[in-house]
Amino acid sequence: QKKNCSIKEEVPELFFTPDLMGYGWVFRKGDYLNIGLGREDKSKLSTHVKAFCQYLTEQGKIPSDITAKYNGHAYLLYNHAVRQMVADNVLLIGDSAGLAYPQSGEGIRPAIESAILAADVIRDCAGTYSSDTLQAYNEAMELRFGKRLPGPDTMERLPMFVKRIFASQLMKTHWFTKNVVTDKWFLQTHQKPMPAIDT
Repeated sequence: QKKNCSIKEEVPELFFTPDLMGYGWVFRKGDYLNIGLGREDKSKLSTHVKAFCQYLTEQGKIPSDITAKYNGHAYLLYNHAVRQMVADNVLLIGDSAGLAYPQSGEGIRPAIESAILAADVIRDCAGTYSSDTLQAYNEAMELRFGKRLPGPDTMERLPMFVKRIFASQLMKTHWFTKNVVTDKWFLQTHQKPMPAIDT
């Protein structure tokens, strides 16, 4: 199998899905392959995973005789989440608040930042943790991560064929793949560090 795998250990590979609803990845860890697919929708996820693996096989990236069991779960996305983040004695942080970045699925940084914001609010509550006294957390979250939107944004409203046309052209340009896909979507270089919190 190793002979039939063209994935280099030092180069992780990313592949955007044709409908722009997610991306797949494949990278080597010694004698093992890490293959995954993240999507914004959970409809027919196993079908999408099989199609992605078939594509990797056809491209000569992975051997055709891989036997793998794929596990997965859906992520809540902050922008469209309707789940309350505050209740009596409760604050949601990280994944439970939907704080993974939608383009990359990376959630470590926003999880840490939301935990810091939560700790700051809890400290200021002076032992009274009712929903009312914890409301400052909602305000702090909006300041850091923006307002949650109940419906689709402009890009989500575009018909799929329009997205595919634009995506196929944009992904061919060095400027877009470097400045938008790599720097903005994955590395989040546009995100300023969170201001220091007084202790």
